[in-house]
Amino acid sequence: MKNPNHIHWRWFPILCLIGLFPMGCSDPKPPEAPTPTKDVAVPTAAPGQTFHVDRIPDQARQRIRIEEVKERLTPHSVSAPGNVALDLAQVAKVSSRIPGQVDKIMVQLGERVQKDQPLAAVESMRLDELVQEYLVAKSKVDVANSNFTRTKQLLAEHIISQRRFLEDRGQQIEAQAVYQHVREKLLNMGLSEQELQQLEHGSHLEGHKYLLRAPLGGTVVNQKIVLGQGVAAGDELFEIVDTSRVWVFANLPIEQARRFQEGDQGQIIPRGGDPVTARLTYIAPVADATTRTIRVRFDVKNPKGRLKPNEYVEVRLIDQQQPVLSIPTSALTMLDGVRGVFVQRETGYDFVFVETGQQGGGLVEVKQGLKLGEHVVTEGVFDLKNAIMKTSIQGE
Repeated sequence: MKNPNHIHWRWFPILCLIGLFPMGCSDPKPPEAPTPTKDVAVPTAAPGQTFHVDRIPDQARQRIRIEEVKERLTPHSVSAPGNVALDLAQVAKVSSRIPGQVDKIMVQLGERVQKDQPLAAVESMRLDELVQEYLVAKSKVDVANSNFTRTKQLLAEHIISQRRFLEDRGQQIEAQAVYQHVREKLLNMGLSEQELQQLEHGSHLEGHKYLLRAPLGGTVVNQKIVLGQGVAAGDELFEIVDTSRVWVFANLPIEQARRFQEGDQGQIIPRGGDPVTARLTYIAPVADATTRTIRVRFDVKNPKGRLKPNEYVEVRLIDQQQPVLSIPTSALTMLDGVRGVFVQRETGYDFVFVETGQQGGGLVEVKQGLKLGEHVVTEGVFDLKNAIMKTSIQGE
């Protein structure tokens, strides 16, 4: 049997350690809170309240510039998103006026063409038939004219009867009508006056071909034919556009659109490009039923092709209103969240709260806070603000 005293002594060190454990794990003393420092008072401004500045360093005083509060036109800028579109007067879709087969293509997609430049040659039996009709009609009208001229001479000499004169006159009118009808058909199919004259002098269209010509100068942006392709009358073969003049459309709220009229000048501002001056040429007479806005259009000269049809731009119009009390925008500043200006007085400068209106062209309308003839600081505003802050700190 073991000695009881021996067991108690074996556990004695462990009990001592347990008793000492709380002493090493006690919470540290929390740090003392820092002693609060005294806040520096910052001047606050409110409508109707002013702050006076009279102690200004000479160097800062030399930087101060003032300007008189006047009534003047304050241009107001109206901006809206717009998009560039083709001027429809600068677009041409070239189609065949007679059935036939494409014999030759003279231009390709993307090429620049001039007005009346040949685009393609179409071989057509129908054209040959009309040419034959035209030449026969021309021959008949020449004979009829010659006969009628001789008949008039014979009638004047009383050699023929009045009846013979009227018969020859009727034949001349009939021949002239047939000739004119066939001639108009060929002109409508694209033949020129010069080509008809060449036909009359014996030059035939080789192989029953006629040329499709460009109705305007521009760039070929669409081509729908290949060699040997059969075409029908009315088939669109080419599309030509001239982007030296484009349209720019925008939508303005009704109340803004009322301020402008056709002929006003505006600016078109492309992304990453220089502004382009343009004339307002169209104001829609009816508002959009969904957006309740007015669609406007500008005619824009685009000789270098910088504006691309279907790109987005910014449209800007300047609203020239009646003269209002205004000051340069450089005079405005913020003092403790309040917008105002520094006004020159006999003994210094006062910071005065102002209520402003429309802004544009470097000017801002003043609705409240200033009077006509007062002088406001336009340069050196920052120096006056510093002077107010220094005075406030020294006072504390």
